[in-house]
Amino acid sequence: MEAVVPQEITAELTQILANLVLGDNKIRSNAEKAVNDRLAQTPDLYLLALVQFAIKADTEVMRSFSLVLLRRLLLRPTPGQQQQLPKEPRSTLHDRLSSQALSTLEHLLIHSLSHEPSDSVRRKTVDTVCDLANNSMSRGRPWHALQVQTFSMTQSAEPGFRECAFRVFSGCPNLVMDLQTDAVLSVFQKGLQDSQSIDVRLAALRACVSYLTASDTHQLSQCLSLLYPMLDTLPSLPNVHLKTFLSSLTPLCSSHPTLFAPHIPALLSFLGALIMPTADSGPTPTVAKPFPNTSTSFAFPPGHVHQQSDEGDAEAAEDDEKEQVRRAALEFMVSLSEAKPSIIKRVDGWTLAVVRACLEGMGELPEDGLGVWLETDPSDDSQDESYPHVYDQSLDRLACALGGKEVLPPAFQYIPSMLASYDWRLRHAGLMAIAAIAEGTSKVMHLELGKVVGLVTPMFKDTHPRVRYAACQCLGQLCTDLEEVIQARYHQQLFAALIPTLEAPEPRVHAHAAAALINFCEGVERNTLVPYLDPIVERLLKMLNPSAEDGKQVKGYVQEQAITTLAMVADASEDTFAKHYASIMPLLLNVLRNANSSDHHKLRVKAMECAGLIAIAVGLDVFRPDARILIDALINIQNSPVDPSDTLLGTYLIATWAKICQALGPEFGPFLPMVMPPLLDAARAKADVSLYDDEDENRDREGWETISMNGQIIGIRTSSLDEKCQAFDTLVVYCSILNELFGPYVTQTLELTLPALRFYFHEGVREATCRLIPLLMLCGKSSGTLTPEMVGASLSKLVYCMQIESDTSFLTSLYKSVTDTLRVVGIPALTPPLSGGLMDATKHQLQNLAEKRKYRSQRPAAELEDDREELSLLEEMEEFALEDMEKLLRMLDGQHPLLVAISSVRELGINRWDSEDEGGSDG
Repeated sequence: MEAVVPQEITAELTQILANLVLGDNKIRSNAEKAVNDRLAQTPDLYLLALVQFAIKADTEVMRSFSLVLLRRLLLRPTPGQQQQLPKEPRSTLHDRLSSQALSTLEHLLIHSLSHEPSDSVRRKTVDTVCDLANNSMSRGRPWHALQVQTFSMTQSAEPGFRECAFRVFSGCPNLVMDLQTDAVLSVFQKGLQDSQSIDVRLAALRACVSYLTASDTHQLSQCLSLLYPMLDTLPSLPNVHLKTFLSSLTPLCSSHPTLFAPHIPALLSFLGALIMPTADSGPTPTVAKPFPNTSTSFAFPPGHVHQQSDEGDAEAAEDDEKEQVRRAALEFMVSLSEAKPSIIKRVDGWTLAVVRACLEGMGELPEDGLGVWLETDPSDDSQDESYPHVYDQSLDRLACALGGKEVLPPAFQYIPSMLASYDWRLRHAGLMAIAAIAEGTSKVMHLELGKVVGLVTPMFKDTHPRVRYAACQCLGQLCTDLEEVIQARYHQQLFAALIPTLEAPEPRVHAHAAAALINFCEGVERNTLVPYLDPIVERLLKMLNPSAEDGKQVKGYVQEQAITTLAMVADASEDTFAKHYASIMPLLLNVLRNANSSDHHKLRVKAMECAGLIAIAVGLDVFRPDARILIDALINIQNSPVDPSDTLLGTYLIATWAKICQALGPEFGPFLPMVMPPLLDAARAKADVSLYDDEDENRDREGWETISMNGQIIGIRTSSLDEKCQAFDTLVVYCSILNELFGPYVTQTLELTLPALRFYFHEGVREATCRLIPLLMLCGKSSGTLTPEMVGASLSKLVYCMQIESDTSFLTSLYKSVTDTLRVVGIPALTPPLSGGLMDATKHQLQNLAEKRKYRSQRPAAELEDDREELSLLEEMEEFALEDMEKLLRMLDGQHPLLVAISSVRELGINRWDSEDEGGSDG
């Protein structure tokens, strides 16, 4: 192929690329600088040289490397934009190329796609081509040559080229969205039926999923026939490929679940056999024996459990393949259940199949390994590969999707016999299953709650520690998901089980019993808890500080849990806890003074939290003698050098200061100069953000979350966000309790608060700022530090946010903040320009709400009925916003014309139809 750049450019780039792949950091760093310098000066030449090198390089490694580098360089933000989060598409080097250079680049990439002999290199070309095509089409530049070339490659005699053609369609579905549907379906169906290559069939399947996902309603109606050949790719596959095919289909369950509706009986037959290996799978989805017709006896151990065999690695690999297929089939079924529960509920046997498969999977624990489990820190459980988390989580998801009427009958068809089984693994699984379904089935479970409690509480006396641990887990989850109901009705049975378990011989078990007590206390009335307070505190203190005659060193996680539970018990029992204050506070102060090593970081912050909650619970008179001692200990911790590994300290320290302020009230005022500087620094902190590309290996860093925003993948360090949110929550506490004493800090706090109204990385920060603004106005007014400029700036910012806000939930907070602010500063503070902006914002928001509700009302009746519960919750949030709009308008003018508009929007809600239906029955 003829060279498109001068030879000297090619030679220089070849040397730079060679240096980039070297292990020497200095040489590689210089090479990276050279690349950046050349791209800043002449991006056209060097990008074209790079793609030319990707075609002509002698080795597959260098051709692949060149394509990966080209992809990253083309689409990375232009200098100065790396940390910006614009709403418009970000500017990239691709946007700086001249039209001629871009055309040449596209031509070279198509040449690489159609002539590259290596499959692995060609796949790198596909990735680059897809990203370039998507970027171009989002900017209105079609790539017809790629469209023609890709369709041509689907007819190639070489399977590798056919596969790459469908990979392009998968990565860039817009390439074919404007073509005749029949022509596209014909090409896709041929790929799905490719007789020579499984890889081609897989790529075609993924292309179909991308195409269907991107299709509008009209196109989908023309594509229904495509599901038949898509599903027919499954029956003949060996296990090594079946998992990948199922996983590729699963996203379509979430995006367009109704496409599968005609095929659900066949899917149940086929997938039901995969998730239950003891069933006869049959040769195809249509002739396999459906799961519901199998025996109702609970088989255990299931036939596929990994057993030691002399056949070695081959058998182990085959077992692993079967398990991967089983999990992929289960994920498909659960995803479809979540996406369209109304359809699934009408399919006889689907729920039974998934429930039973999950129950069997949850029972597949290693027979041995108790010693390791007893010595393992509970915080490591999530990394325990021997525990079948996927089945536990799948059962939870199914219950949340389908509800109690659908899930409880099949679950309790098996659970009682599991709890009575000779095998501890089934007893364990039965308890964990009750915990898993409690949230999703709570509305129905509470009707039979006495029977459930009667099944669970005897398991606290089981001979196996893991079963007793599961009983704690189960009871704790029930206390959370059936909060207040279970505590009020069955507290005697629960305490009779939990309190003795606090003295279980195994640390993991008695620590988990203490954890379950936290769940219990979160929903308990004070008078219910008080009679049991003494035995609970006595046992928790023993866990925290065991007597010398026990002869055992208490584990760190046990002490941490004991302190956390004591804090919750103190909070729930309120001033009644005062009798135990003298026994506990000295222990906590000792921890705060001495637990300085890295091994004790978590213990120290738990002690902080506990001391603060106890101070609030017992009241100022009891706490006052120790207040200065605790404050001095916290100041010492605050002023000590920061250990980078202690990621919890900042958040807990800020929260504890807030609790001490709540306990001391106005007496906390003199300590503000010590606590405010670090608090304001925490509130001022910017989000720790990184931008990733699709292949970035750092995306899964611990302590970071990734979100998609404006077409970019963004990583956010969660600890920094939590600390910022905690800082604003604490400022709310200080303002509300100290009032005029907070006056010296009103101005600088307001300067931080107003910009944070648009801190989109953390909803909690924005909510706290809305609560904080009227409190700051009140503090300023009480202390004489409030100025008209501060009032104007606050109202202006709030009104501006109203004008641009799209989150209905946050809109409620904005209106409430304006209303509360006007109550403090007076309605005249709302000057005519601000009043006009407020009314324009309200009109705009009412129009948006009206359009959303009209759009919903135009949906087919069957869809509305299927999604009734979800839409009711959505409109409930909208109703909160309408209520706060109404309150503000009535404050300003009881006859305001927009009040009529609010009533009109309310009339558009689906909840109105419910009340009409109920009222109509009387007539």
